[in-house]
Amino acid sequence: MSRTSADLTALRAPPAAGAEAEATATNSTLSVLANGGPKKANGEKETDGEKAKPPNKAGKQKASQAKPIGDAVGKEAGKKLTNAELKIRAKADKAAKRAQAKEGKSEAVLPDLSSPRKVDTAPEGKRNNSSGGGPGTPALKAHHKQTTSISRNIPMRPTSQPQIVEPAPQPEKENKTVALFGHLYSQPRRTTIGGAGKDVHPAVLALGLQMSNYVVCGSNARCVSMLLVFKRVIESYVTPPKNSLPRHLTSHLSSQIEYLVSCRPLSVSMGNAIRWLKVEINNVDPDTDETEAKEGLCDAIDNFIREKITAADQLIATSAAEKIQDGDVILTFAKSSIVQKSLVEAFRNGKKFRVIVVDSRPLFEGMHLARALAGLGLQVQYSLTHAIAHTIKDASKVFLGAHAMMSNGRLYSRVGTAIVAMMAKESDVPVIVCCEGVKFTDKVALDSIVANEVAPPDELVTQGEHRTALTAWHDSPNLQLLNLMYDVTPAEYISMVVTEFGSLPPSSVPVVHRLSTNT
Repeated sequence: MSRTSADLTALRAPPAAGAEAEATATNSTLSVLANGGPKKANGEKETDGEKAKPPNKAGKQKASQAKPIGDAVGKEAGKKLTNAELKIRAKADKAAKRAQAKEGKSEAVLPDLSSPRKVDTAPEGKRNNSSGGGPGTPALKAHHKQTTSISRNIPMRPTSQPQIVEPAPQPEKENKTVALFGHLYSQPRRTTIGGAGKDVHPAVLALGLQMSNYVVCGSNARCVSMLLVFKRVIESYVTPPKNSLPRHLTSHLSSQIEYLVSCRPLSVSMGNAIRWLKVEINNVDPDTDETEAKEGLCDAIDNFIREKITAADQLIATSAAEKIQDGDVILTFAKSSIVQKSLVEAFRNGKKFRVIVVDSRPLFEGMHLARALAGLGLQVQYSLTHAIAHTIKDASKVFLGAHAMMSNGRLYSRVGTAIVAMMAKESDVPVIVCCEGVKFTDKVALDSIVANEVAPPDELVTQGEHRTALTAWHDSPNLQLLNLMYDVTPAEYISMVVTEFGSLPPSSVPVVHRLSTNT
């Protein structure tokens, strides 16, 4: 009640100069009171108090008369407002505040962009006097409200959306793989230790890179190096708690083998050695002391290398040297460690013969063999495979090494071996293959397409300062390079296979393999 009287008392005072907006708001409030309160929206129900007390007729009459605001307020001040009128007045105030708040939001969102701002060039004092007060007076507030109310209905300027420029489609790279050998292109050969598992032994990491870069090359050399590295892995192995050595060591070796395979596919002899080692690990008694079990495995590895490779090579070299006679011309292809030992053994036995080394790109392994034999005092002739038709005429025997002997008696060896054997068969020159029993396999090979190893094609490109037609072969359309590592020689081209078990025909290879492995 006291608050209403104070408001009426304030309304009796004459309006200040420049306070037109406040007087207008007060007049609208009284008009609402005189008309019986704000109109109800559609669907809004009236309260019981509003239904019981209709709007005051005297209030309507006062609102309709054009009298000064001060007189109307003075008459209303003498009367006591009822609860319904107070309620109506409170609702009117709330509606006015809502409208004012909504107008303030529209002012903040929509600035006045309809017309350029007028610059008042009058002095600061005159500007203040013309507005009816100093800075911050209600006149300035009314002026701001007036200008912002005009700009409220002006639509905003549409913002320009940035155009999305689609990248130009890149031309598809040409597939550089040979379709016939597409199944042989798996993952690229690993040339770094990046991405290797944390369980891989450092010695295995080094061996993998050496095999990938042909530092360790040859079936026997790779097999022996792998077994020696596995020996170091076993020596540094520690069985985790709640695990047994036979079970956990096998899985630990699997991670080492996977890394070696990513560097270069395993040879047949390496696969046979791995299977043998896993059997030895599984045969370890779980109750055996760990130190004793590891020593037993290391001794078994040494015995395997000594019996299956070192002693076998010596027996084969002795047997093959006996096949060489004085005055013979021995033709060999590429470089085989067992063939080299056989030639050196015959030379040390006093045999006088001549050697023709036929070589091929890209490894040029025969170059190392020719240099080694010439250093011992043998007469050596070196040529490439394109001259085989001429060099085979001077040969009396052909000695070939083997990567593996298949179960159907075919020879799986360095690519180019089949050409040499075929030319020897055509010239009626006997072909003798030197192969250890660890390279025998029960697999059957009919061609060199189904199973083979594809080396990086860049190895065929001549490295040097001079650019050739193959230097930029990646950018040359319709040009593909194929670098196969092995081929298959039919059994009818082979005259004899010299092994540690004796000299035998190719057809006896599966029998010897079955007897040697006890399967």
